[in-house]
Formats: sequence, structure tokens, C-alpha cells
Amino acid sequence: MTYIESDESDDPTAKHPIPLGGIGCFKDRLKEIMSGAGARGFARASGLSEGAIRSYLSGETFPTLDRLAQIAQANNVDPMWLAFGVTSIIEDDIYAYVPLYDARCSAGDGAWNDRCKVLVQLGFTRYSLRKKGLSPSDLACLRVDGDSMTGLLEDGDTVMIDQSRNTLEGEGVYVVLLDDHLYAKRLQRQFDGSVLIISHNKEYQPMTVPKDRLAELQIVGRVVWAGGWV
Repeated sequence: MTYIESDESDDPTAKHPIPLGGIGCFKDRLKEIMSGAGARGFARASGLSEGAIRSYLSGETFPTLDRLAQIAQANNVDPMWLAFGVTSIIEDDIYAYVPLYDARCSAGDGAWNDRCKVLVQLGFTRYSLRKKGLSPSDLACLRVDGDSMTGLLEDGDTVMIDQSRNTLEGEGVYVVLLDDHLYAKRLQRQFDGSVLIISHNKEYQPMTVPKDRLAELQIVGRVVWAGGWV
């Protein structure tokens, strides 16, 4: 993410779509999400200039809608709360938002840790999640990379995982971390206690994790939903 040294679109003489007063105090909410971080580091993380952030903190200017959304998305907060101090009614009552991370399930390099960035929040109805017994706080989304699961999961598809289901509870598709690589694979427990890692694409041979190496197989979560372009 890049940043620039000035923000002409945040000129104090420009008419902004949201009044500077708002509900409550925007600059106080901005300070709250900064959690003591300096203006320079926070600006870099948000993809804005340090000058713009300092201007917002002083109350001299207010971000335009696109920059407000950019700050909110970079810091995983509700833009309605950031702007006005209120939470979207639609988010509370109808929709739950599940983060889509920039980590990808692949047969190559991958990682699943706190350094992963949230690209966007995907909206799902709370009713549909509740019907499946899913808790929004346990869910995360990431994208499939490669063709090892083609026919079931295609390259670029998005999968939702339930991170509370991080043990092998029965045959199913899981996202696993093995040898510092992420995989979306079907797991199947064998009679000898080993686990078979199966690709849907028959061109890929199954991998066996012996019983004495199961500690090296980290299950991130069970895949509970998948979607992609037709």
C-alpha cells in the first residue's frame, strides 16, 4: 500500500459529504483506533499521508467518503461508527461481516498469522450463519490458489472456514498449515491413526501424515462455505 505526502482532496475549503461536527467527535474516535500509534505509522498502515492524518486529528479537515472507508477498512472498524459514532443497523440486525484475508490457500508459500491483512469484509445474513450453527467471531475467509481441488474448489474461489473446528472431527475439507504452507484439502483419518490429505484433482497424489507426525499438521479450520465466479 502506498502513500503520498499531501491530500488535495482533503482541502479544508472543500465541501465534504459528512459535516465536520458529525455525531460526537470524529477525531476522538480516530485517536481511539490509533491506540497510541504515531501519525506516520498509522498513515502508512491506512495508505494515506501523514499530513492528512494530522489534519484529521486537529479537526481542521474531515476525510472524504473514500478515505473514510479506507481508514475503516485498514483498521477493521465500522465506517458508520468512525464517521458518526453509531453502528450500522443493517450490520447489527441482519448481516454479519466476515473478514477476507490476503493469505491464499496454495501448494506454495502461504501463511496464516496476525500479519495477514484484511482485504474486505464479506456480508452474510446472520440467519444463514445461525442456521448452520456458525458463530461470526469464529469465521474467516481466504482464497484458493491453484488447481489441486479443481472440480470442487477452483483457482481464485473464496472459502469460509470455521476456526473453532480446528481438529479432525470427521472426513471433510479443511484448511491446514503444513510445512509453513497453506492447503485447502480433504482430510480422511485412516485405521492406523494416520491422516490422508486428498486433492480433488486426481492428477495430485494423496499425501499421508503418519500418526507420529500429526503434531506437524495444524488444522486452521473446516471449510463451511465456498463461492466463486461461474
